Amino acid sequence: MPSSASDRGAAPYASETRVAVAAAEEAGVLLRGRFGAARAVGVKDAEGDIVTDLDLAAEKLILARLQTHFPHDRILSEEAGLLDAAGRRTWLVDPLDGSNNVAIGLTAYAVGIGLCVDGAPVVGVVHEPVTGSTWRAVSGQGACCGPDRLPGPPGAVPRSGPVVAWTQGHAVGRTDQVAAGLRGQLERCTRRVLQLWAPLLGWSMLARGAIDGFVGYRAEGIDFPAGALLATEAGVEFRTLAGGPFTVGSAGPDTDRSFVAARGDTLTYLLDVVARARAA
Repeated sequence: MPSSASDRGAAPYASETRVAVAAAEEAGVLLRGRFGAARAVGVKDAEGDIVTDLDLAAEKLILARLQTHFPHDRILSEEAGLLDAAGRRTWLVDPLDGSNNVAIGLTAYAVGIGLCVDGAPVVGVVHEPVTGSTWRAVSGQGACCGPDRLPGPPGAVPRSGPVVAWTQGHAVGRTDQVAAGLRGQLERCTRRVLQLWAPLLGWSMLARGAIDGFVGYRAEGIDFPAGALLATEAGVEFRTLAGGPFTVGSAGPDTDRSFVAARGDTLTYLLDVVARARAA
């Protein structure tokens, strides 16, 4: 039976979170079971980013679950595109974040499902099939893994420098001078810059305090709301690359998704690093 927008008497978005977690974990079982047999079935862009048969299989499973429980909601999925419907609610589905990793046998990948209302994320779910971990967040209710709240990064700048994740969108070419300048400056001024090819894993690490910050340049929109909600609900702050206010959302051009995400003194430190890169 289709679920209502929220269970009567339950916390807001309880049913949506429950369905998203179940769908992500079921897709994770599929991905883990077929990992070694993944094959590329398409190319997304001139940079060589690919689609695998596992992307499509996981997507089919997730879309079926969402359409069964929420038949009146819009869905924007990475491979299937927009499954339109009337209304304010849009599901964002990244069935396999890290397709390029899977294709080369690297076990760094995740499943991401987000729900936005009027463009603002209200539910975010990230599942890592390798460890079986599922991280979830609901707007205003915090971010959790199982019963445990995610603490977010400490906010103090480590003596050896912060560890940060980096992401850039598919439209950013290899010769993009802004991206090259930002990455170069971050490499010089931080302990490590993680380029995972699976940004949802970076978001989960930031939300649980395993890394100190995240910098994005024209990030992709499919996985961004779910991951950013995890971080926001764990106490992470967002700024534009210029240091101004940043609103996490799913709509708009990719130029609206360039950001610095961190906390406390680390946020100040990274904004200074980015400012020096932009001034160079």
